[in-house]
Amino acid sequence: MNPLASRMADALERLREGSLLRRVAATAIHPHGRLVREGRTLIDFSSNDYLGLARHPLLAERGAEWSRTHGSGSGGSRLVTGTNPAHLAIEARIAHFKGTEAALLFASGWQLNAAVLSALLKAAPDALLFTDKLIHASLHAGATGHRQIRFRHNDLDHLEKLLAQHKGDGGPRLIVTESVFSMDGDQVDLARLAAIARDHQAFLYIDEAHATGVLGPDGAGLSSAFPGGVDLVMGTFSKAMGSFGAYVAGSRLLIDYLVNCCGGFLFSTAPPPSILGAIDAALDLVPTMDCERQRLAAYGAHLRQRLAAGGLDTGGSSTQIVPVIVGEADRTLQLADALVAAGVMAVAIRPPTVAPGTCRLRIALRSTHSYDDVDHLADALLRLVR
Repeated sequence: MNPLASRMADALERLREGSLLRRVAATAIHPHGRLVREGRTLIDFSSNDYLGLARHPLLAERGAEWSRTHGSGSGGSRLVTGTNPAHLAIEARIAHFKGTEAALLFASGWQLNAAVLSALLKAAPDALLFTDKLIHASLHAGATGHRQIRFRHNDLDHLEKLLAQHKGDGGPRLIVTESVFSMDGDQVDLARLAAIARDHQAFLYIDEAHATGVLGPDGAGLSSAFPGGVDLVMGTFSKAMGSFGAYVAGSRLLIDYLVNCCGGFLFSTAPPPSILGAIDAALDLVPTMDCERQRLAAYGAHLRQRLAAGGLDTGGSSTQIVPVIVGEADRTLQLADALVAAGVMAVAIRPPTVAPGTCRLRIALRSTHSYDDVDHLADALLRLVR
């Protein structure tokens, strides 16, 4: 074994000893909030398919139709030969959906955040970057090499204090946070945050990956309720929108800058036609799904009430994401395994995704669940914890 391979083996052993070793397992998402893993059908409380669109026939049909019409691949990067008229049409639809001047497609949310934030900071190397302590790892990747001034999670009083402390320092202010946090299921007070950004002339960057499709007018995310209040909003199509890819939306100036200066856009092959077709279908469906969004919110409230009555900690959750905070990794894994035996999939989340001592089961509700499904989960959790 060469020295690098030996180091990798040592790293894996340390993960195994700390109950942090991970593995991939073949999983098939089925309709009605089910999945099949290792031959077992389980109620799925782990997928981000919040509206059940990943198995919606319209997305599959339009994806296949656009692939037949435009081919299976895009042929190149967007600035070479990769911009099909369909890309421009989808970007126009996204901008309309989000209420912005323009939008731009990316291959994934991780790629977008890492590339776009990095590009913004290259435009202003002297920028003061204010970030929520719990922003996604992709945003930390985008901020690599740049000092972050971190405010306590969703603590806007702390953010205002930090902005005041640095009033005379550096260049432009850039605030980066999420509208819905993926591991906690809580929401930012976007009305107040937008006002703070305006008062301090700060550029406001909002990650709406887990709000897109689920919250806001017509499911367009929390930012859509505050036209002009957010300078940059990103979201994904791989969660409630049922397919794959990501978007950034904002001013025409912002999008023109990214087209010219964002490496993740410049040097990436354009999304293929089949994905564009699925996105187009989701943009047709999502604005019509208020009943599904109301059902999803009701499931979240019902589950939190039942778990709180049993003494379980769900943090500040107020959305379709409900964490059950357990603490240590080994106990969280044991609880997740016991739930599988009870016919439920609720994956254990461990460091580095969450901080040490805050390991949890991350429960992701779906509108395709039933109250019986939610009660089955609650009953199993309460029984196992007792």
